[in-house]
Amino acid sequence: MNTEDGGWVVKSERVRIFDTTLRDGEQSPGCSMNLKEKVHLARKLQALGVDVIEAGFPIASDGDFAAVQAVAAECREVTVAALCRTSEQDVRRAADALRGAVHPRIHTFVATSDIHLEYKLRKTRAEVVEMTRQAVRLARTFAREVEFSAEDATRSDVDYLCEVFAAAVTEGATILNVPDTVGYTLPAEFSQLVRTVRERVVRDRDDVTISVHCHNDLGLAVANSLAAIEAGARQIECTVNGIGERAGNASLEEVVMAMNVRVDRLPFETGIDTREIYSTSQMLSQIIGFGVQPNKAIVGRNAFAHEAGIHQHGVISNPLCYEIMTPESVGVPANELVLGKHSGRHALALRYQELGYALTAAELDAVYHRFTEVADRKKRIYDQDLISLIVAPEAPIAADGEQWTRSAAA
Repeated sequence: MNTEDGGWVVKSERVRIFDTTLRDGEQSPGCSMNLKEKVHLARKLQALGVDVIEAGFPIASDGDFAAVQAVAAECREVTVAALCRTSEQDVRRAADALRGAVHPRIHTFVATSDIHLEYKLRKTRAEVVEMTRQAVRLARTFAREVEFSAEDATRSDVDYLCEVFAAAVTEGATILNVPDTVGYTLPAEFSQLVRTVRERVVRDRDDVTISVHCHNDLGLAVANSLAAIEAGARQIECTVNGIGERAGNASLEEVVMAMNVRVDRLPFETGIDTREIYSTSQMLSQIIGFGVQPNKAIVGRNAFAHEAGIHQHGVISNPLCYEIMTPESVGVPANELVLGKHSGRHALALRYQELGYALTAAELDAVYHRFTEVADRKKRIYDQDLISLIVAPEAPIAADGEQWTRSAAA
């Protein structure tokens, strides 16, 4: 689009965020949630701005059926999806669970790789095509939105994969999902696969969306998802904190913030209110009973923490020196200058200011030398340690694992 001053503005396309924390995410060992917790998190996901909440797999258990029902009744502003296999019983069970949804989506799937056909399904290629046709056709009698997934797509024969997808579209599927079920693919080959599906199956139709669902077995789920967007996918299936089967799914917060920060290369928009990201992450951690690793991108404890002196000096001068997004943009209260053995005088002086001590250059120099001695023995320096370095400079400070403390010795 040409502007009045002769410049060019790239028109942003919308990428839908399909959240499967309540379904695939809950399949992580130790991540199960009860009905109340699922509804609580679903409300938060709606506030976060996801487009689709996959609430469960109704045929799997009465609990999953109840969860889909409850989320469908509670979340009226988003699409609520239910997963089902390509069998009549599965499809009908999903439709029953979604009966009260304002925006229902039936999400049906079948494996398409030869290894799955031979060892898991024990079906021929022709039989799977027919199963796809019948399931999508039936699903369309219950819901306007039908998503079809080809499980293990990245290890499937491409020609056959496109044949199955074409059958699904013919019967009324409006979303075609290309899952990297076992986290096997690499970004370049995945983008080529998505491009092939778009060129051979979707073509110029604007009523069919390509989706991707990437697992993180090789640590590439987010990279593959972003590569797929560049190749034409317009829905990303992901989870909060990246939880999910085995090594997890593509992390919602990483996918969204990659597009937010690198809009110059990824000119796409989502409906996510990024200021809700951190609180959503924290809520999930509280519900399932364990948090993310400290160095987790976006939401980890160290994501906006700085210990190295040169980094701290830069952040104090201008956060953009070492932060490509602000903590506030994802709902983190503020960045944190972690005082440790790599910290410099600037960070130490700032922390003393925050504690109410205005040190002269000479005082700062003296206390800094004592601080580094303590920091060599302690992994974390607490405010009381800093105060003690001033008010009782000769008293010892306990190292990690030692029983005495400065205050006790004093």
